[in-house]
Amino acid sequence: MLDNPSLFLSMKVTFLGTGTSQGIPMIANNHPVCLSSNPKDKRLRSSIMISWEKKNYIIDCGPDFRQQMLREDVQSIDGVLYTHEHSDHTAGMDDLRPFCYQMGEVPIYVDERTLTSLQKRFEYIFATENRYPGAPKVVAHIVKDASFHLGSVLVTPFEVLHGSLPITCYRFNDFAYITDLKTISETEKAKLKGIKTLVVNALRIESHPTHLNLEEALDFVKEIQPEKTYFSHISHRLGFHNEVEKSLPENVFLAYDGLQIEV
Repeated sequence: MLDNPSLFLSMKVTFLGTGTSQGIPMIANNHPVCLSSNPKDKRLRSSIMISWEKKNYIIDCGPDFRQQMLREDVQSIDGVLYTHEHSDHTAGMDDLRPFCYQMGEVPIYVDERTLTSLQKRFEYIFATENRYPGAPKVVAHIVKDASFHLGSVLVTPFEVLHGSLPITCYRFNDFAYITDLKTISETEKAKLKGIKTLVVNALRIESHPTHLNLEEALDFVKEIQPEKTYFSHISHRLGFHNEVEKSLPENVFLAYDGLQIEV
């Protein structure tokens, strides 16, 4: 008998957004990448949907969530996993409402610090008395160090640092999704052993105090050695999609909005 039959389960990852906190094009910015006509240079805020066995889970629910759901014609979701409290990863929470009409409460998976932030910012969603009748309904599952199952898939949370802010990232079987990484401890890095597909942020060419730049992201890929890597959480200062991708090593790619991969 297989130790973990779900390792052989086919999953699909849809890149809902691959941009940084301000997206591309950026408001009031005439950088050439912001003016590009290539749709791969137009990036909504970073988020993915991971799907298997008719289940759809979202990682991060940012300000472009409504647009992303409409673009991909998503008819149902089974839950949202949050990485941290920053607005580009959480501001779309109110747009969970249509899914609440279908399923009642939407499960969210979130660490305690991020949940506290959500409870403050979206107080009306978490209210227990005098609730606004149209408010979304969510049920929170606290994410700690331990792995947990979503259906038949084992999910392992691990921590990276976004400057000094802890970020909860997720491994689904042999696939790992990392956002807002600047540093990671050896203990947490060990949780990535054996992954086949990695998504990680690569913000720009120049160094940044709280994000990997392109050189640092490539060094991280060399260390982890996944079979394939996709860069996301990209700013206009990384450059034109087509030009940057030509410069990347074999099996390292720039993700783009709407890209779907099998993992």
